[in-house]
Amino acid sequence: MEGEPVNVNEFQELARQALPKMYYDFFSGGAEDQYTLKENLEAFRRITFRPRILVDVSRINLSTTVLGYKISAPIMVAPTGMHKLAHPEGEIATARAAAASNTIMVLSSVSSCTIEEVASSCNAIRFFQLYVHKNRDVAAQLVQRAERNGYKAIVLTVDTPMPGRREADIKNKMIVPPLKNIEGIVSTEVDNDEGSILESFAKRALDASLCWRDIGWLRSITNLPILIKGVLTREDAIKATEVGVAGIVVSNHGARQLDYTPATITVLEEASCGCRWFMLLEGKFLCSLMEECGEEQMSSRH
Repeated sequence: MEGEPVNVNEFQELARQALPKMYYDFFSGGAEDQYTLKENLEAFRRITFRPRILVDVSRINLSTTVLGYKISAPIMVAPTGMHKLAHPEGEIATARAAAASNTIMVLSSVSSCTIEEVASSCNAIRFFQLYVHKNRDVAAQLVQRAERNGYKAIVLTVDTPMPGRREADIKNKMIVPPLKNIEGIVSTEVDNDEGSILESFAKRALDASLCWRDIGWLRSITNLPILIKGVLTREDAIKATEVGVAGIVVSNHGARQLDYTPATITVLEEASCGCRWFMLLEGKFLCSLMEECGEEQMSSRH
């Protein structure tokens, strides 16, 4: 690529050149036919602006609040796992970038840096994303550690009763790198010589019985507000209000779970269900936004 990258698409190309194929495919891929992955992008391309003219725009303020915390723009860092596959500093670098951008980072349960390491790395406002394991004590320990280390909310992922069938990971026999948050609590050893080892681990570890009544259990073990991540329908948005969570994340898991689900932007209005409450939008899509540290991080990988 000639010259410096000027948008996220160009950063993605640098990542493709820099990363081992297994890792790049893991970060960039979706489930099965990847229809939803493509649709996440295409749905945004179908949205156009209706610009109004002769309006004073000499002072623009994009800041907003999320659960009472002020951020510079309505853009947050969504939970994604295993950042050390892409950069040696992993989620610590991501947290510092979020702090520099004055926004919120949601740390993944399957991060390659611990809850404690990220908390001590900078003053970023942090939420913690939670997968519920079959052994509920694992989830309880993670929630308690997050609360103890100053995380401000729990983001419960609810669209993963089983891991998505990510065909690139199967072909690449995707490994399970060290998952620091559960090290010494859950074994990541998997007896599987074929397919994605990561998928096999998730099938063994995650609780497929998780249901609405378990929100009460989660509320009983933490004082933090709870967001439900993985809502795509009006019916489930209404259920979420009924169980008393603080808000929802409209998400199809970055198109990495159930293929042929709708792009998140196309169901945003439906999921709002006419309610005045807190709602976030997530989905794997690209835009022309760059963090200041992005270029430095990518160049250090070469």
